[in-house]
Amino acid sequence: MKLVADYHTHTNYGHGTGLIEDNIKQAIELGLDELAITEHGPASHSLTRLGVKDSLQLLEIKEEIAEYDRYFNEINLLTGVEANVINLDGKLDVPELILKELDIILAGLHLWIKPKSLQAGKEIIFDNLIGYKLGLVSKEEIREKNTQALVNAVEKYNIDIITHPGYQLDIDTHKLATVCQKEDTCLEINNSHNQLSVSFINTAASTGVEFAVNSDAHTTKGIGQIDSALELIKRAKLDLDQVINVI
Repeated sequence: MKLVADYHTHTNYGHGTGLIEDNIKQAIELGLDELAITEHGPASHSLTRLGVKDSLQLLEIKEEIAEYDRYFNEINLLTGVEANVINLDGKLDVPELILKELDIILAGLHLWIKPKSLQAGKEIIFDNLIGYKLGLVSKEEIREKNTQALVNAVEKYNIDIITHPGYQLDIDTHKLATVCQKEDTCLEINNSHNQLSVSFINTAASTGVEFAVNSDAHTTKGIGQIDSALELIKRAKLDLDQVINVI
């Protein structure tokens, strides 16, 4: 198996360390056909900012990538985002007006976000971290809500890839995969988080959904590095016709 495109990478515009130009050169050296720069949306945060400072900065990134695209003819460059689902209705933290200007849309359900409201903060952050431990909500209820948030996002937006499904937040694999298959949205096999199992992949694959294997690189050297993800694919015996970016 060979990776031909890496659709989930970060730079120093967010909490990565690599420059866009250096990441492009690394991708070319590896022989990739496509590279996407996909910073976190503005709702991402921890003690320091993880994503772009605001949605307009995504257009600044697009302008910079367009300049490099004039010089690097060996590779197709995409400007994207790893948007955050910020409530159970599936709302993303990037306006549709901006999303329409981007080449590729990734979206994920993350714990470390600025939620849309106190209610969303409780349901996405508090309940997943603490609520079930206090007996305020059952794990089954949390799983259902997490899944529905992603399902709503997939049905509401033109999302290309759901990033690291189930990472830190339990989901109903089959339900999400079924909707993604219907909406032509890929599920990600993420090399950095490596949270998926053979069982997850086989359950999702049974729906006919497609997958994207990505590095989720936060350094230049991490671009195109998917060794552990490829090993998981082999163990799952996943049909490569269901993986959009390997040959």
